[in-house]
This record gives sequence, C-alpha cells and structure tokens, in this order.
Amino acid sequence: MSLLVVGLSHRSAPVSVLERASLAQQARAALVHDVLAAEPATEAAVLATCNRIELYADVDKFHAGVAELSTLLARHTGVGLDELTPHLYVHYEDRAVHHLFSVACGLDSMVVGEGQILGQIKDALALGQELHTAGRLLNDLFQQALRVGKRAHSETGIDKAGQSLVTFGLEQLAGDAAVADWAAGKRALVIGAGSMSSLAAATLARAGVAHVAVANRTLERAERLARILAEPGAGHRATASAVEMSAVPDELAAADVVVSCTGATGLVLTAGTVAAALAAKDGAVCPVDADCAEAAPAGVRLALLDLAMPRDVDAAAHRLDGAHLVDIETLAEASADAPMASDVDQVRSIVADEVASFGAAQRAAHITPTVVALRTMAADVVAGEIARLDGRLPGLDDKQRAEITQTVRRVVDKLLHAPTVRVKELAATPGGAGYADALRELFDLDPQAVAAVSRADTRLATENNARESA
Repeated sequence: MSLLVVGLSHRSAPVSVLERASLAQQARAALVHDVLAAEPATEAAVLATCNRIELYADVDKFHAGVAELSTLLARHTGVGLDELTPHLYVHYEDRAVHHLFSVACGLDSMVVGEGQILGQIKDALALGQELHTAGRLLNDLFQQALRVGKRAHSETGIDKAGQSLVTFGLEQLAGDAAVADWAAGKRALVIGAGSMSSLAAATLARAGVAHVAVANRTLERAERLARILAEPGAGHRATASAVEMSAVPDELAAADVVVSCTGATGLVLTAGTVAAALAAKDGAVCPVDADCAEAAPAGVRLALLDLAMPRDVDAAAHRLDGAHLVDIETLAEASADAPMASDVDQVRSIVADEVASFGAAQRAAHITPTVVALRTMAADVVAGEIARLDGRLPGLDDKQRAEITQTVRRVVDKLLHAPTVRVKELAATPGGAGYADALRELFDLDPQAVAAVSRADTRLATENNARESA
C-alpha cells in the first residue's frame, strides 16, 4: 500500500488560509485530474469541506508524491506554496488510513463527533468514481471509512461528545440560554439551500422559531426547502417561505437570526447591509453600506451564524452594536475548549482495530493475483500433460481420460492448497508484501500474467464499489 495524504484543516491552518484555499466542485475535479496526470500518482481523490481540504493518492514515490501534491494544492487553491507549506500535514500508508478513519468518526472535526463528515466523504468517493480517478485502493479505503464512521456512531456515544456545526453555532449564539428558549418565537432567515443550509433551517424550525425564510440564488431550490419545512408532521410549528436573493436586505431587517452557508466566492452580507438592517429595525433610515452604528440601541437585535468557507458575512459586522456574529473562526476557538466524552477513547480503539483490519486486507489482496496466476499456471500444466497422455495412450476411453484428469487435478490442488493458504496468512501480517515476490520467483511466474489478473480484479472491485455507492 502506497497511500499518501497531503492536506490542511482547521487544526493546522488559520481560518484566513482555509478561506482562501477553499475549492468549488469544478476546481476539485480539475485538481484530481491533474494529480493523476502527475507521474507519481495512479489514483486520486479530494476531500473538501468548510474546514479541510485533503488530497488522497496512490503514489509510487513518497517524496516526489509529497512535492507534486503540495504544488498542485497551491496551484489550484491560489495560495502560494511558500505560504501553504507550513500549514500542510502529510500522512503515509497506515498513518494515512488512520487519519481518514479518524476523520470519518468525527474525531478530527471542529465539533468532535459530528456526523456530517460522512456525507462529505461519500461525496468525495462519488466524485472519484465519476471521474474514474479512484481505483481499487481508494474505493476500498473510502468505503471502509464510511463503514467505520457508521460503526463509531452506532456502537458508542460519540454523538454526545459534540453536535453538528449548526447546533454548536446556535448554542454559541444562545449563550447561557437553552437554544429552544432563545429561539422561541423568533423569525429566521436562512441564506442558501444546500445540505448545511437545509440542516440549519430544519434545526431552527425544531428549536421553535416562528418563521423561516429561505433565500437562494436558484429560487426553485429555496421553494423546495420551504415546502419540506412546511410539510405537516414535520415536528414543529414554524411556517416557511422562499424569497429571491434580491429580497435579502428586506428579510434581514425583519429577521432575528440569520444562518448563511452558500458557495459564493465573495461576501453575501456586507457590514453595511447588516448595519442598514439594524437601523431599519429601529425605524431609522440607513443606506446600504453606510456606517449606521452610531446611537444604536443596546442589546443583540440580529444574531448571525456564518457557516460558509469562504465566509458569507463580513467579519466587520461583529463590531456593529446590536449584531452578534458567530463564524467558522469563532466556532474553532469555542470548540477547542469543548469537553471530550469518554466515548472518544472507545472510538479511537475502533479506529485502531479497523486500520489493522484494512492493512491486513490490503496486504492479503496484494498476493491474490500471484496466487491466481500460480493456480492458472498449474491448470495449464495439467492440461498440457493430459494432452501429452492422449498422444501416448490414444486408446483411452472418455471415462478413463476423465478419471485420470480428475486425479491429476486433485494431486495438484492438494499440493498447492497448504502453501497458498499459508502465504495469504503471512501476506496479511506487517511486512508480508514480500511473500508475493517470493512466490513469483519460486514458481517463475510471468509478471505480465500476474499484472493481468490484478488489472481485472481492480476493474471488477471498482465497478462493484460504484454500484454499492449508487
């Protein structure tokens, strides 16, 4: 296994760097294509979230792979390599597997135990399958990461160790009050209609807000989310509506709490827009982007939760009287002091077991093509010897020939059974990769025959994994 991970996250880089290093979907596709075009890599996938960007690749050279992946990350994010390098982390082979499994369990998340990362890992795998950049290794790796994450959430109380970013962010806005008490009767504005925004809208509705307005660049998506929120039996009493993005300033003035999470590359809410909304709440007139902070009434009149990366809300809005802004940077600082549940240790134990299991399976799989090639060669030898026997004993009838053929095959199978079973067991142990080479040397197997079995096996496994993910 030659798995390499190069990336950066909220643990290694400041939010200002993460913000600039964010990648849109199209940019992610271009990045993995360029990774495959690079000489050291044969497979590639990218895991990009609001607080991490990681490249996974199967490489044949470690140092060349690190250099190439780092350079490509810098090129595609637009952050200079000299600036990016101090914030990059590198994991290789089993350490790379351990890292992804930990990420899948929420151990490396800003809010420990959050489960949204599983959906993002699934998206990364789907993109790799769609672009045909994820082969057997990355398909196996990401599929097992999803299983490990689900196992951690089902077998432990890791969910209690933390919440989603949405819940954690609302708790920061609510301060000492319970979120339900703080949200009761409020009017909310949700900007964006993606998965995070949809979760925010549903969370606000369950928390007890009176109304949720959804604004999105594509109105149809906002209307769809509003309909879902308004469905009977949704478990809340909130009403919902969809609005155009052009109506955001008016909705902002009517809202008590705002959650924004879009894929915009620029600011969605400037400090001036927020100031104008605050002024409108007080019955004053304030042109958008003007400074209207003077003589504003005391107290928080507009709570803003910015979950986007890069940010949607101007950080300067935090300095406005009457506004309370919580963004990714605020959440990173707050989560550093969050208590860790005792279940975290149990999850770490699960991760360690699963890493060992994955490594053993990969090492065992590495020798399988060699074993198949050996058995194929043995079958060819048997066929050749039976053909020679036919020439020397032409008088054999079909029954005799079949009995002799079956006997010879049984002898060969019995001779090969113990060594092939044992070599698979040995190959699964650490350092067992050399047994495949020894087997090829001992039986003088054709390397091309082994490679052909490996390619066919990889293609079949990739197709099966793609069907399972669909």
